[in-house]
Amino acid sequence: MTESRGPLSILIVDDSPEQLRLLVRIVEKEGYVARPITSGKLALEAALADPPELVLLDIKMPEMSGLEVCRLFKKDPSLKEIPIIFVSVLHDIVEKMAAFEAGGVDFIPKPFHEPEVIARIKAHVKIKHLQEALQAQLK
Repeated sequence: MTESRGPLSILIVDDSPEQLRLLVRIVEKEGYVARPITSGKLALEAALADPPELVLLDIKMPEMSGLEVCRLFKKDPSLKEIPIIFVSVLHDIVEKMAAFEAGGVDFIPKPFHEPEVIARIKAHVKIKHLQEALQAQLK
């Protein structure tokens, strides 16, 4: 999916090389620029240097969990509006609620299905663009 502003970048954060490769393939197949990252700390640095359109974020990672990463995104004025979709093997309602409470906009359980990942990315990119257009009109 490309827009007048060029290919949209998606930060993909997962400590599993296999999951990272799979998500990169899905994202790139749709025309997005995939930015794979293996840790929460690196994800924050990458996003601050060049904010992505959207983030796919694993919850369970060493050193800094996806929940912590999300909370830090939401505290930063330059990152707080970026939609974060959690992708996790954790399926229980407590974990899902923690993801939403941290600021995530959606949750995709692993193992995931490619059409679902694409549909959720497209939906949240569209919502973000509509919110930006509305904010521009209100100014």
